Amino acid sequence: MAILGIDLGTTNSACAIWDGDKVQLIPNRLGEFLTPSVVGIDDKGLVTVGKVARDRLISHSDRTVAVFKRLMGSNHQVQLARQRFTATELSALVLKSLKEDAEAFLGQPVTEAVISVPAYFNDNQRQATRLAGELAGFKVERLINEPTAAAIAYGLNQRAEGTFLILDLGGGTFDVSILEFFDGVMEVHASAGDNFLGGEDFNNAIQEALLAEQGITALDLSPQQRAQLATAVERSKRRIGLPGDNRISLTLGKHQIDKQIDDDWFTKLATPLLLRAKRPIERALDDAKLNPGAIDEVVLVGGSTRMGLFRATVGRMFGRLPACHIDPDLAIAMGAAIQAGLKAKDAALGEIVLTDVCPYTLGTEVNGPDSKGGGYFMPIIERNSTVPVSVERSVVTAHDNQQVVRVAIYQGESRLVANNIHLGELELAVPPGPAGSQQVDIRYSYDMNGLLAVDVTVASTGLKVNKVIEQAPGALSTAQKAEALARLDKLKFHPRDQEENRALLARGERVYQSSLGDQREYVANVLGEFDKVLERQNPQEIARLRAKVNEVLDKFDRDNWL
Repeated sequence: MAILGIDLGTTNSACAIWDGDKVQLIPNRLGEFLTPSVVGIDDKGLVTVGKVARDRLISHSDRTVAVFKRLMGSNHQVQLARQRFTATELSALVLKSLKEDAEAFLGQPVTEAVISVPAYFNDNQRQATRLAGELAGFKVERLINEPTAAAIAYGLNQRAEGTFLILDLGGGTFDVSILEFFDGVMEVHASAGDNFLGGEDFNNAIQEALLAEQGITALDLSPQQRAQLATAVERSKRRIGLPGDNRISLTLGKHQIDKQIDDDWFTKLATPLLLRAKRPIERALDDAKLNPGAIDEVVLVGGSTRMGLFRATVGRMFGRLPACHIDPDLAIAMGAAIQAGLKAKDAALGEIVLTDVCPYTLGTEVNGPDSKGGGYFMPIIERNSTVPVSVERSVVTAHDNQQVVRVAIYQGESRLVANNIHLGELELAVPPGPAGSQQVDIRYSYDMNGLLAVDVTVASTGLKVNKVIEQAPGALSTAQKAEALARLDKLKFHPRDQEENRALLARGERVYQSSLGDQREYVANVLGEFDKVLERQNPQEIARLRAKVNEVLDKFDRDNWL
C-alpha cells in the first residue's frame, strides 16, 4: 500500500507517491498538481477546498479563508458563515481533499502519509500538523522538514559529498537549512527562518503602497474589494521583470487605482523584506560556523522564489546562480514522496540516514545578574543542537531557608523568559539552608520526535522528579491576554521608555538572539549592566553606557547588505 508524501503549504498543497522507480505526482480532481490551501463554505453549507474555494475569495470573502497555516499551533479560530474552525481543522480539510484525490487516482485506499513542515516550526505547530493529518484519516508517523525534502528531491543525497544551503520561501514562511551529505548520511547542521515572511508579505507591501497613494487604507474597502485588490496584486507580482505592460487598473467603489508596476518601484518596496530574509540566512551560517564560500550549492524552493529580485539577491550574496531547475512548487512534495518510499523500504531507493536539529533553544528561568528576582533565561539545549541530545546544567538555591525549587521550562531565544514560550514547570523539595547551599541538577533530553524530557535532581538528597513535554502551548488564552495587558498597564514610565534606550534594547535583544555560547553570554552581561543603569535613572550615566553598549553591539551586528 502506497504511503503519500504531502507538502501542506500556505498557498498551495501537493502530494505524490514513490511508485517503485520514480516519483509520481498526484493530480487533483481538476487534473492539476497544485491544490490551493483555501477552504470555504458554499451557499448550501457544504465545504469547498482548493481552486473552487480560492475563486470564491472575492465573491464570498466571509465564507472563505486562506493563509491559515500561519495560525497553526494557536487557539485562534476562523469563522466561516456560521461555523468556526481552528487552523488544524482547516488543514485537515485540505489534507482530506488530497487523500480523496490520491485514492481516486490510485484506485486504492491511502491510509499513511509523510507530511512536510517548515524547519522552523516549533513543537506545537508540528503537533498541530500531525493532528490535522490524523483528523483527515491518515496515520502520520513521520513529519519531514521542508528543506530536507527539497534536498532529497534535488538528489543531493546521490552525490558523494557536499554542503548545501536550502532556501524555502513559500507563501507564508521562509526556511533556511544547511545540510551536509556524506557516507549515506544527510546531516542538518543548522536551521533558521521566519514563520511570518513569505509571498503574502510581498503582496501586502504592494497593496499598502497602492492604497497609500490614494490616501486610504484597507479598512476603507469592503472585504470583496480587498480580495479583488489582492488578486490583481498577485497577478501583477508574477509579471514583474517580464516584458510587456504590467499595470494594475481597478475601480474599488469611489477609489480608482491605476499604477504601472515596474522593477524599480517593486525593488524599493521589497528591500525591507529582503533584509528580513538576510537575517536567518546569516544566522544559519553563523550557527553552522560556515562562510558563504563553504556552500557547494544553493537550492531554491517555494513558489515565491520565482521572484527575479529574490533570485538576484541570493546570487549576489553567494556569488553564484542558485539551483532552481525543479518546479519550486512541487519539489517538497516530491521529496516527501521519496521519504515515504524510504519509509516503506522500497528496494529501488538507497538507504539515507537523516539527522536533524532542535530548531529552538530550550532552557529554564533563573535569577538575573542582580539576584533580586527571576525572569531571566538560562539556555540548556541551544538551538541547532543535533538530536537526539541530552544536556545537564546545575543551579543552586536562591534564598536562605528555601524549601522548594520551581523549574520553569521555556523555549525561545530571548534572554527574558517573558519573551519566550512557556512549556511547563515542575517543583521539588530541597532541605532548608543558606542561599546557594543546595545544588539542583537539571537535565533536558530532546529526541527526533520533538519530545522533551526534563529530569531534576537534588544533589544532596538524590530526590528526582521528571516531566515529558509532548506539546508546547498554543496562543495565549483570553484570560492570559487580559492578565498580560493589566500587568503592562501598571508599569511606570522609566528612562528605558526613551526612544534611544528602547531602540538600543531592541537591537541588543536581536544580537543576543543571533548569538550562541560565550558571545551570547557576553552580550547578556552587557545588556544586564545597561538594565541596572536604567534603573538608577541617571541621564548622564545612561548616555555614557549607551555609547559603550553601541560599540559592543557594533562588533557583533552585521546589517549591511544589498
